[in-house]
Amino acid sequence: SYAHLAERLNVTKPSLHYHFATKALLGEELILRYTLRFTEALARIDASGADAPGRLDDYVGLYRDVINANRICLCGMLAAEYQTLPEPMRVAVVRFFDVNEAWLESVLDEGSAAGSIQLVGRSARGTARGVVSGLEGAMLMTRPYGDAQRFQDAADRILAGLYAPSVRTS
Repeated sequence: SYAHLAERLNVTKPSLHYHFATKALLGEELILRYTLRFTEALARIDASGADAPGRLDDYVGLYRDVINANRICLCGMLAAEYQTLPEPMRVAVVRFFDVNEAWLESVLDEGSAAGSIQLVGRSARGTARGVVSGLEGAMLMTRPYGDAQRFQDAADRILAGLYAPSVRTS
């Protein structure tokens, strides 16, 4: 509720209403900020200079950090309720996943060209979609068990299928 949010943010309820007239606008802004933070994290991964497998490992690390903080991906959670969301929030959720898939696709293409990633008859785009879906699902399945190792096991399995035989996994 607005009252709960205003209390948590230490602002008045009218000031919250002033900036966000509807919950849909507030929700959209939360998703946009979440996407921006994630995009900034992807840029830091790119700036690290790591090869494609290293960047994929770092990408999984973003999810692992969320799990270790006893949280869940905001957009993954909202995707489960997608049909009930207002249109601006739906658009923002899809954009989050599109950003992730596009970034992964470029990393996979680069790794494939360098020989460190094997797509073996699969497209980089389809593989990127599978990686995001697999990690989001692994994150969800980890929660009821309270066991972060479940996530890591699934992530390792997802990535192991991509690495060329000469690439060592962590």
